[in-house]
Amino acid sequence: MSPRFARLLRDSRAALFTMLGALAVIWAVQVANWLDDYRLSYEYGMSSGQLDELPDMLTMPLLHFGWDHIQANSWPLFAFGFLAAYRGMKRFLLATVLIVVAGGLTVWFFERPDAVTAGASGVVYGYFGYVVLRGVFDRNLVDTVIGVVVAAVYSYLLLGVLPGAQGVSWLGHLGGLAGGLAGAWLLRNRGDRGDRTPKAAPKTADPASPGAALLKELDDLGI
Repeated sequence: MSPRFARLLRDSRAALFTMLGALAVIWAVQVANWLDDYRLSYEYGMSSGQLDELPDMLTMPLLHFGWDHIQANSWPLFAFGFLAAYRGMKRFLLATVLIVVAGGLTVWFFERPDAVTAGASGVVYGYFGYVVLRGVFDRNLVDTVIGVVVAAVYSYLLLGVLPGAQGVSWLGHLGGLAGGLAGAWLLRNRGDRGDRTPKAAPKTADPASPGAALLKELDDLGI
């Protein structure tokens, strides 16, 4: 097993347990919130315009307004979060902070004062944007293919950043998405990608062909 592939397995395992742990926390908070008639959502959800509300951007993603709400967010949060994290936890955690802050500030600046925003959907949109563009900015063929597939399958999510649906925080979605896209750029891999061991180039493949690029990516992963 190559060192690069071993690292990928280690990072993927960390990503899996991180997202399972995040879901466990969110669902535990939901149970407590439900038992308290959702007062936690109204007290620690995000409202706009007041300085003392700014710390609530950190609690906003953990809170929901009902079981349907948390169920709708849980699967995409796990899937996109895992894809965002499986190549390294450090960049994932930095991206998460950027997404949470971008979504929170967008709600704080632009949402109407009488609205309370809660839910993990802004983070879901942020991970979506991050996964779609990360491979392009990193010049990583495997991640680029993953991003294209995610963009094609879940393109309908972009409707959620448009104003219209009552009770849906499109501003939180838009801010989270902007944070994810910015994170893909700001956290891009700028240097030589790794501890690769130099290998002789295949004599039968054209280095400029897409097939050769894919084979090189797979070879770097030890596949």
